Amino acid sequence: MAVVSATSALHLLPLLLLLLPVATIANSTSVGIIIDTNASRSPTAKRPMPAPPAKVTPTAPSDPPASPATVTPMTPSTLPAPIGTTSMKEKPFTVRRDVAILAPVGGFILLTILFLITYFIRKRRTQQQHLIEEEEEFRNLKGTPMRYTFQQLKSATEQFKDKLGEGGFGSVFKGELADQRIAVKRLDRAGQGKREFSAEVQTIGSIHHINLVRLIGFCAEKSHRLLVYEYMPKGSLDRWIYCRNDNDSPPLEWSTRCKIITNIAKGLAYLHEECTKKIAHLDVKPQNILLDDDFNAKLSDFGLCKLIDRDMSQVVTKMRGTPGYLAPEWLTSQITEKADVYSFGVVVMEVICGRKNLDTSLSEESIHLITLLEEKVKNAHLVDLIDKNSNDMLAHKQDVIEMMKLAMWCLQIDCKRRPKMSDVVKVLEGTMNAESNIDHNFVATNQVNFGAAANVVSSVPPLASHVSGPR
Repeated sequence: MAVVSATSALHLLPLLLLLLPVATIANSTSVGIIIDTNASRSPTAKRPMPAPPAKVTPTAPSDPPASPATVTPMTPSTLPAPIGTTSMKEKPFTVRRDVAILAPVGGFILLTILFLITYFIRKRRTQQQHLIEEEEEFRNLKGTPMRYTFQQLKSATEQFKDKLGEGGFGSVFKGELADQRIAVKRLDRAGQGKREFSAEVQTIGSIHHINLVRLIGFCAEKSHRLLVYEYMPKGSLDRWIYCRNDNDSPPLEWSTRCKIITNIAKGLAYLHEECTKKIAHLDVKPQNILLDDDFNAKLSDFGLCKLIDRDMSQVVTKMRGTPGYLAPEWLTSQITEKADVYSFGVVVMEVICGRKNLDTSLSEESIHLITLLEEKVKNAHLVDLIDKNSNDMLAHKQDVIEMMKLAMWCLQIDCKRRPKMSDVVKVLEGTMNAESNIDHNFVATNQVNFGAAANVVSSVPPLASHVSGPR
């Protein structure tokens, strides 16, 4: 800015007063001129005060008077932008840059939200449709047991208060329905699925035998899956045959054990030979054998059963059941009802010996009962395996050894050499003799001849230790 002398300041005052509004407007639009802002900021000054008269020094007459300084007004294009403001050119560019960044981000977030909402809506509709289809499936089944609501069973068990036991697929609770004692099995969502639940309802719901636990009804309501059985007061067989510190019940007598073994054999014979389709239980073990007040045994838990057409000799299925009770042919995945015969042989040995097939609390050479049986029969020391907690068992040791021979007939590695369960019943009833030509190798350690399943090997066969245990 040009320096203005004191003499010409008064002449410029009107011009400054005219430029003041222009400076104010220019400042609001990011265009202005440089003026003394201290005066305008004073709270008491309403208008700029004129500068005091400057001291004038006289000059010689010969000197011409100084010409007034010329002030060139600054156009908006030449004025600098005030501090802290953005030029008109920079502001649109910044806005365009922000829009270019935020638009795709916002669009992506919106699309993600819409996708998630659509996914969960479709998933919920699919689940509801599956539940409706399942309910229609059970509603259209013929010969199925009575159907109950979840609220009815919740009231019958007093909100599932009295638990009788717990298994791999769920818990069993005691209840009462129409003056009848019942056992309600509530299935866990992560355990027994639709296939197992349907198999149990359709299979045991349409058959009736004195040695099969009666299925009274079921509940298939939304996510609830429950099965209603007849109540078995003595519980499962494992409570009575294993010698445990928490079991103060007296050892079972020989006659009671014989009755239990015979009841199991009759139940399996009915499933294998007297139903329209052969039914392989595939999970025969003491935990699935229930006892009434008189120690009559009944098979239960048909969630893993497999239906086999009469014109089929075997079926291909994935491994199912409990380690320690599985037949050697599970190594090939080709199964017949003879897999139950092998499991039956294991259970017979447990009933006779009063111990589990696999018991890690014993010495290393005694952990696996069936392997120990191989050793004892070859050394003619079968009497060593008899339950020593029962004097009555020792008193009938010769009959017990004959029962062991029946068990060994059922434990043949080659399923063709195992008896039918109807033949087992005949032996138990004394109308037939057990096979004497028995191969005394009962545990498969590699893929040997398994009879009907010998010609087919699964792509990934399970280990032998997963089948009948270590050797």
